[in-house]
Amino acid sequence: MDISLGPDVKSKLERLAAEQGRDAESLAREAIERFVDYDAWFIREVEKGLGQIESGKVLSHEQVGSRLERLLQDKQSLT
Repeated sequence: MDISLGPDVKSKLERLAAEQGRDAESLAREAIERFVDYDAWFIREVEKGLGQIESGKVLSHEQVGSRLERLLQDKQSLT
């Protein structure tokens, strides 16, 4: 697969690769792999959340507010 990059992106990629002592192609490959893996993870998480909604596993507005309030209080007590 060949991918065309604009001159700005190509320049940035080459600079990053040089700073890391790597070649631009391997850095681009790694970036694409990370993106694809993240995108797949994100889709799975959204589907999981939709499944929870469909099965009735949801919190009310008040429950969410209570949880957030507790988290904020816990965080403040640590400082």
